[in-house]
Amino acid sequence: MNNRREFLKAGAALAAGVALPHHALAQAAAPAGAASGGAVFAPKPGAWRSFTVVTRLDVTAPAGKSGPAQAWVPLPAFSADDWFKPAGSEWKTNAASAQIVKDPNYGAQMLHLTWKEGEAAPSVEITSKFATRGRAADLSTPGSVAPLSADERAFFLKATDLIPTDGIVKATSDKITAGKGSDVEKARAIYEWVVDNTYRNAATRGCGTGDVASLLQSGNLGGKCADLNALYVGLARAAGIPARDLYGLRVAPSAFGYKSLGANSPTVSKAQHCRAEVWLDGFGWTAVDPADVRKVVLEEPPGKNALDDAKVVAARKALFGAWEGNWLAYNDGHDIALPGSNGPKLGFLMYPQAEVAGLRLDCLDPDTFKYTITATEMSA
Repeated sequence: MNNRREFLKAGAALAAGVALPHHALAQAAAPAGAASGGAVFAPKPGAWRSFTVVTRLDVTAPAGKSGPAQAWVPLPAFSADDWFKPAGSEWKTNAASAQIVKDPNYGAQMLHLTWKEGEAAPSVEITSKFATRGRAADLSTPGSVAPLSADERAFFLKATDLIPTDGIVKATSDKITAGKGSDVEKARAIYEWVVDNTYRNAATRGCGTGDVASLLQSGNLGGKCADLNALYVGLARAAGIPARDLYGLRVAPSAFGYKSLGANSPTVSKAQHCRAEVWLDGFGWTAVDPADVRKVVLEEPPGKNALDDAKVVAARKALFGAWEGNWLAYNDGHDIALPGSNGPKLGFLMYPQAEVAGLRLDCLDPDTFKYTITATEMSA
């Protein structure tokens, strides 16, 4: 195999470390009483945690198809000084070309690979490093946060292909926020409405599609994180409050003993998770994740919990303003056109993508598109 190796200096280098087993991390980090179903869930800023994620991709042509292959793999490149610091990616591949490209609108980074026609086993292994930590906002008193510029505000208020801000989305948002004064009150009302009126649908493929208008028009408000958190973002934007989706991956167990809110194995190939943020003047970008509240309702042992269950109540209280630092952020992009592809745009880029002979492979079908993602936390 003719391996090529590159390195991207996307941030400060992380100190090299020794891998810690995931079960040891969970036991060391969990507060007393949390691991056995307690109602403790209180993320907050703390020590930075360093991780290495390895993504291995093997591109196999579907039966009856042959031709050149190409792939696009999201890289953890979102940056936030207070909770997420990317530190670069390197790779080994037999591809004829491999380069990091950015979406021109959102800056979402991906590794774009192309293989020569006839390559018997197109493959790539990407190693990415980053540091992250928990976050929590004190929403009782505004601070001196610099406001968004007019252009930034307009950008995070605009509609996307799957998140309109007019029609049924606007009408629903107006009903939810009627009588609410401040943006904090409106943002919280939307959060509570999403928690109360949606549900996590276990049958939804992957993380869902994020088609907000179709979700509301159906009257069946079931889905997964890319649906429910996109609904939050659309309703907030329709209310005139900047908001955004962040697309990423769970990389470690929950330190609070919540099985449903962590990656409980070093293999995280199916641990994709979308979160959301809302911009609140005086507070800045604020963590929001109503989809994870609904995940606790459905999946936290013993399962199918009531909204007044102690575990649900604790998560619901925390996930407006806080989230746990066991997750990486790829990007906040929408309507992503894959460079070099004639196929349709993506609503979001959270899964590896590939094509053979111009045919887009199903990133959720392991029989036609094989990839493995592993995560390791590094000691200081």
